[in-house]
Amino acid sequence: MARLAGVNIPDNKQVHVALTYIYGIGPNASADIVSTAKVEPTVRVKDLTDAELSRLQEIITNNYTVEGELQRVVTGNIKRLKDIKAYRGLRHLANLPSHGQRTRTNARTRRGKKVTVGGTAKKVATKT
Repeated sequence: MARLAGVNIPDNKQVHVALTYIYGIGPNASADIVSTAKVEPTVRVKDLTDAELSRLQEIITNNYTVEGELQRVVTGNIKRLKDIKAYRGLRHLANLPSHGQRTRTNARTRRGKKVTVGGTAKKVATKT
């Protein structure tokens, strides 16, 4: 397995797809990296030469914030929003969607398992 930016990227995938396995590199950034490194995007990772791998590594480290460093930046941004009590920070604190989505229905991924509110269960008749 080839290792770029501290991540093992899959050998049997094409280079432009394999680069997206790195946190912080999507399809567009991957295409830019491949074109800048002058590597054929459809070649498999296992067929890359050491020179091509080193060119890819150099471009990623010099021009992109990826993996652990990017996660620290994102976490710091969210922490800052929470500390200044911004609306988005309060939404993060309450585990609710922070980009204006509705919460009456949907939002299950963010809010968790559905909790049924009382008053719907039938009462058992008691003998008097």
